[in-house]
Amino acid sequence: MSTTTVTKSPVGSPSPAAARRAPTAEGRIGLRANLRHIGALARRNALQIKQDPESMFDAVLMPIIFILLFVYVFGGAIAGKGNNGVYVNYVTPGLMAMMGMNIAMAVGVGINDDFKKGVMDRFRTMPIARSSVLIAKIVVEVGRMLIATSILLGMGFLLGLEIHTSFFHLLAAIGLSMVFGASLMWIFILLGLTMKTAQAVQGMAMLVLMPLQFGSSIFAPPISMPGWLKTFTDYNPLSNLADAARNLINGGPVAHSVWMTLGWALVITVVTAPLAVTKFRKKT
Repeated sequence: MSTTTVTKSPVGSPSPAAARRAPTAEGRIGLRANLRHIGALARRNALQIKQDPESMFDAVLMPIIFILLFVYVFGGAIAGKGNNGVYVNYVTPGLMAMMGMNIAMAVGVGINDDFKKGVMDRFRTMPIARSSVLIAKIVVEVGRMLIATSILLGMGFLLGLEIHTSFFHLLAAIGLSMVFGASLMWIFILLGLTMKTAQAVQGMAMLVLMPLQFGSSIFAPPISMPGWLKTFTDYNPLSNLADAARNLINGGPVAHSVWMTLGWALVITVVTAPLAVTKFRKKT
């Protein structure tokens, strides 16, 4: 007479058969549920900002400081004495591109800090799509970017910015900046998930930011640059965005710059978004 030994599973743990039958969390979540999760997580991130208003200082003060600094310190040297008004129309669209880059850097620092606090580990135990956590973060940061851009334009109008096209062209320039800024956030999210500390994320981000910002057409026309730097500037995605926004506001050919900016945004997102989601899922 044979006997059968029954081994009890620990309380609360699924049976091996159930574990094999259970699909992955992302596989059983539909589009509607995914959007609902993104909305809930975005609301959570927005409430965090409400509880910590100081986190908005960069979005509120940075555009004011930058436009005043560049117009009154460099405007006379670049556009000529007494031509600050002309330089306002040149630099303001360029600073729209710069705002997106700096706000995107803060996303990577925030993601890294959330992991240190254990917040992200809790999210990964929930039956939600892993991508929804990152997308919700981007949604809120795009809102911060929109606030920063609005303040930048407000200051620009106070300093003499003029729209030589139409209000709809201005909205197109803002929308283009938002799209490109959102794509950059995936890069910095990936950095935040890869680097060990927030300080390391900031240091690496600055190594990326400085050459792209100052080796571009944001602050000055590249016509006076040496050949090798002008070549870098021509292919710099920030130059494409700055030129597109500038021509949309001041008038001029926009097709090439707009399509180049959208192409860069698409390539950046397609390459870095899957890497960021995979890194978020596997990060220990």
